[in-house]
Amino acid sequence: MFNLNMMHSCVYNGAYGLANIGISNFDVALCYIVAIVVSIIVALILRVPLLPSKPYMYSFDVSALYPTPIMAMGILSLFFVLGYTFIYNGLVLSVVIGVLTALFVKYLFYEVFPKPLQDNKEEAS
Repeated sequence: MFNLNMMHSCVYNGAYGLANIGISNFDVALCYIVAIVVSIIVALILRVPLLPSKPYMYSFDVSALYPTPIMAMGILSLFFVLGYTFIYNGLVLSVVIGVLTALFVKYLFYEVFPKPLQDNKEEAS
């Protein structure tokens, strides 16, 4: 039959590889910095503009400084909250998340989060 004790020990005792590994506060801060720097650099390599178009307050354009590093920090936070750090205390995970976030912002951001209707009318004319 079904052994509940075995399921409990696998889920709650970290049988899923590198889950539930504690890392220091310095390593967490280093991972955030690496994710931010990698996401900005990869976004610039992909020719995402550094700043949005003017006026900055009403611009819905993506840039390398916003929302790219913000999304990288958020996704990395989700992994840390779930207790998953991968190898090298999360450094490899932060590099992968930085690269994937920059690719998402460049190619899929407007598919998931479309621009407001006013901006689409201005671009059409």
